[in-house]
Amino acid sequence: MSTSLKARIADVFDEPGCEINQGKSEKDRKKGCTKQLAPGAAAGGCAFDGAKIALQPVADVAHLVHGPIACEGNSWDNRHSASSGPQIYRTGFTTDINELDVIYGGEKRLFKSIREILDKYNPPAVFVYQTCVTALVGDDIEAVCQRATEKFGKPIIPVNAPGFAGPKNLGNKLGAEALLDYVIGTVEPEFTTPYDINIIGEYNLVGELWQVKPLLDALGIRILSCIAGDGRYNEIASAHRAKANMMVCSKSMINIATKMEQRWGIPYFEGSFYGIGDMSDTLRQIAKLLVKQGAPDDLLLRTEQLIEVEEARAWQRIAHYKQRLTGKRVLLITGGVKSWSVVAALQEAGMEIVGTSIKKSTKEDKEKIKEIMGDDAHMIDNMTPREMYAMLRDARADIMLSGGRSQFVALKARMPWLDINQERYHPYGGYEGMVGLVREIDRAIYNPVWQQVRIPAPWGDDGETLGAVSPTGSA
Repeated sequence: MSTSLKARIADVFDEPGCEINQGKSEKDRKKGCTKQLAPGAAAGGCAFDGAKIALQPVADVAHLVHGPIACEGNSWDNRHSASSGPQIYRTGFTTDINELDVIYGGEKRLFKSIREILDKYNPPAVFVYQTCVTALVGDDIEAVCQRATEKFGKPIIPVNAPGFAGPKNLGNKLGAEALLDYVIGTVEPEFTTPYDINIIGEYNLVGELWQVKPLLDALGIRILSCIAGDGRYNEIASAHRAKANMMVCSKSMINIATKMEQRWGIPYFEGSFYGIGDMSDTLRQIAKLLVKQGAPDDLLLRTEQLIEVEEARAWQRIAHYKQRLTGKRVLLITGGVKSWSVVAALQEAGMEIVGTSIKKSTKEDKEKIKEIMGDDAHMIDNMTPREMYAMLRDARADIMLSGGRSQFVALKARMPWLDINQERYHPYGGYEGMVGLVREIDRAIYNPVWQQVRIPAPWGDDGETLGAVSPTGSA
């Protein structure tokens, strides 16, 4: 690992926004809180993958992966991040290095690839991602990007996050560091207002940002930049002129919020777009921060008026589903910000949380779970598929909300399942999204297929149900 990358990682781990980190000695703080991945263990959730998924939602930028074609193939389009305009971010660009590049170096190939992208697509910028192989052979992407920037007159941004540097979460932060080092603060906005904010760590999954933006528009609040969902390069480059920052997922990009506060004095808070109560609290916090920063005081009154109208409308639409869902038990296998924000949303619909995963959650996330659920919060650190299966088969839960990898456990147990992670097809943000979430849960639980698959087999006299399978998958 290069000296510059080691220094970058040490700087990322010296995070003032983390209470646990600040309680450590200076030596322990620089060691960080995650272990470097062993060779062969980087597949799936590596640092490169984390950097790519954090930055790829910047929609008008070309994202070039400097490495073998498999690295781009594995990381391409793995989130349903929507764009309101440019589609170039969904084009997979890679230098596709081969054996000769490993021997002789791939820097010339990288430079030619940058030139080809600029000639054919003319994006406002190109993000270049380092991978394990090119980092190990010593390709200096920073030098190549600097030379290309000088030669072509467009910003070419190096993202030095090879997979072996660590896990996905570290890659999120290294991607954020690239924005801090090369992008944010390099462009001045055409104009500013007292109502300018940045939203950090929001990826506009299946258009969730668009369920929130009309609420901010109604209050006259302008999203100067979203980092990175439906983002534009010039907007992110001018993000340093915002009056306040909202942190959506502190697990991924907290270093942007803390360093923007240090460099430009922009205050930030962490909020959630999930659930009626949390959405209202988020609007209030944005309004309070902007008023502290000089916005007119009437913003607070207008915010409360908007909240009153939107809450009444959402509750009216949820009432029908709440009658059917009250008392239903939910097993929530997710992590990070969703481990507490979705809990609040489900409780509002009358459902009971029998367990929520905290595997990817920060200390602050866990404290918020306790605050919402009380001291008897059922926080699951690492539930195995066999344990999930047993809980569902014993009917301790009526539905499981999780990512796609866990769905087959629920299906084997013949229990309803709903995708809550980034691969989902339905947006759940804002008041509108809460109504959508409750509607999808109702549809899943009351789907008549579950009655059919639980019917006892006609040839069995031992009560065994049709198509019964064990947790291992054998009949």
